[in-house]
Amino acid sequence: MLNFTFMFQKYLFAFLLALPLFALCQTGNKANKPLYRDPVYDGAADPVVIWNEATGSWFMYYTNRRATIDDPDGVKWVHGTRIGIAQSNDGGATWQYLDTCNINYRPIAEYTHWAPEVVVHEGIAHMYLTYVPGIFADWKHPRWIVHLTSTDGINWNYESKLKLASEKVIDACVARLPNGSWRMWYNNEAEGKTMYYADSPDLYNWTDQGKALGSFRGEGPKVFNWQNQWWMIIDTWRGLGVYTTSDLVHWDKQTELLLAEPGTGEDDQVIGGHPDVLVQSDRAYLFYFTHPGRRPEVPDRMMTEKRRSSIQVTELIYKNGILTCERNNPTMMNLKSK
Repeated sequence: MLNFTFMFQKYLFAFLLALPLFALCQTGNKANKPLYRDPVYDGAADPVVIWNEATGSWFMYYTNRRATIDDPDGVKWVHGTRIGIAQSNDGGATWQYLDTCNINYRPIAEYTHWAPEVVVHEGIAHMYLTYVPGIFADWKHPRWIVHLTSTDGINWNYESKLKLASEKVIDACVARLPNGSWRMWYNNEAEGKTMYYADSPDLYNWTDQGKALGSFRGEGPKVFNWQNQWWMIIDTWRGLGVYTTSDLVHWDKQTELLLAEPGTGEDDQVIGGHPDVLVQSDRAYLFYFTHPGRRPEVPDRMMTEKRRSSIQVTELIYKNGILTCERNNPTMMNLKSK
């Protein structure tokens, strides 16, 4: 009996010691799955997440496709909307629709806004927005990237139209380089949807530098520094491709794709697309979108179901130089502003 009592006390003591570590790993709130659906057109995609100092909350900007409209032919349904804004006050676990961005750039009456990239520097938010001059039924029309600035994250002032490699460019991503300058990566659709890049000393003046990834095709690039390593994640239309670099010019491709295998959660049973990554110290969160209805068992006549899209989040895992994720695991969110 004495031996049994001693062993029980020993294991109870070990369990109690482990509780703080377990609690630390479980801090935050469990993220919704799906994380977010747009209540207006149900077409949320291409997310980017920032801390908004003016409101004291997290903002998610996103492309909003008009998944619910009657558009039997063509692609008008992915045109004709402004950038949506969702807001979180609980560290990113839940999001509520807030508004659309007031973009003060309207050279023509009909226009389309896609794929916002937002960075905050010295109290000013900079948006690099894909602007399409019209609402079109096909993909044969120009699109360019415009620079906008804001102090409240909702009202945006026009700064310039960027002169890049062609008049058919989309999906800007901007990161600050170790020397303090800035670099933008983007999709040059005129060159087979390959990645190009441009440099700037101040976020206002940009010089195009040409092709960034050779012949590798994709869209929605996201470049970030984590685990003492620079990464680029891009949407390859069959999952997310991962690249690494030591000089931010020459990139090596990781064999493993992210989100190529369908998940099991709600609205997550398909591949993931067009990512954003938010680094928080030793943790990194991968935001992405899905088309939940693009499964073989969903008939083509169910257009809204085929077209609608949802935002999801999972945590990146780093091990032995490789990035992976476990999209089926619960994601605990406790985003910090600093």
